[in-house]
Parts: sequence; structure tokens; C-alpha cells
Amino acid sequence: MARKMPYLVGHTEIASLFGVERQTSQKWRTDGVLGEPDLIASGNPYWLLDTVLRLDGYNGREITAERLALYKEATPGGYCLEDPADLPAIVGSKEAALILGTNEAAIARWRHRKRIADADLRLSGSPLWLIETLVADAEARNRPVITEEVERLRTGQRATQKPRGRKASAPDPATSSNS
Repeated sequence: MARKMPYLVGHTEIASLFGVERQTSQKWRTDGVLGEPDLIASGNPYWLLDTVLRLDGYNGREITAERLALYKEATPGGYCLEDPADLPAIVGSKEAALILGTNEAAIARWRHRKRIADADLRLSGSPLWLIETLVADAEARNRPVITEEVERLRTGQRATQKPRGRKASAPDPATSSNS
């Protein structure tokens, strides 16, 4: 049974909704058209669908009713959420490893061997779980749960997004003085 999850999108889903390349979505982020992510899980950015719908029509790019319907059909149990503050606690593989006191490689093995709950959602190729899904699964399998990590993640304390693409670089003082 699919759990209720808010409609979230990553760069792959944004590209699909607008009928553009993934790099276009990433460029929108770099250019500031696509604002800060509503959620970062395992260092990856995700936005609420409502956040992205506000870009409809930007630069002549539109989300068709058909593409939107396809996205919603692919998200069983999905629902609209407008305020990022109302997001449930959602985690990726990196946070799942912290909660379960292991590493990301173990999480990947468990997923492959069906020894961990199926992801509640898969976005841009990455699995995402509600914390409650992981905790319930761990209890059913008699696995320990690191409660401090669960509470830390529930309060929104997460790692920052992994750096990607071109970075704005400051001049290196060592090379500047040799000019």
C-alpha cells in the first residue's frame, strides 16, 4: 500500500513536466529562476510541486495537462502541499543509514535484497522514505534505530546540498600575488 506523500519533484521530474532537458532545470536553479529547494535529502534538492507550478509559462515553457497528469499518476498516494513547513520528515539513503546506524552501501544492499521497506517515493532516481516508514520497518525487523538521528532529522537538521556544476570561484590569493 502506498503511503501518502506530498507531490515532490527533482530536476528529472521538472524537466519532464516542462518537456525540457534536465540540464535546463539545473540551469534554472543556477540562474535563480528555480528557488531554493523545499527539501534536501541525501544532498539532493527537491521542490514541492506547487513551487514548480509557479514557473509555468516561464520563458514560454509550459506544463501541459497531460504531463502533469502523468506525473500525478506515477505518484500513488500523492497530495498537494503548498507550505514547505508542512512537509513530513522525508529522508534519502544517507539519512536512512544514519537512522539505522549503518552506511549507505548497506542501505543499497538491503534495498537490493528487499531487506528494508520499499521507498515511499523515488525521485530523480533516488529513493525517499518517510521516517515513520523506516522506523516501523526497523522495529518489525528488530533493527536498532538511532533515536537521536530520528529527532535531529525531524527537526530539520540536515546536511547541505552536495555541490554540483560550476561554482563561483573567488580569486586564489596565492596565484593573485604572483601576477
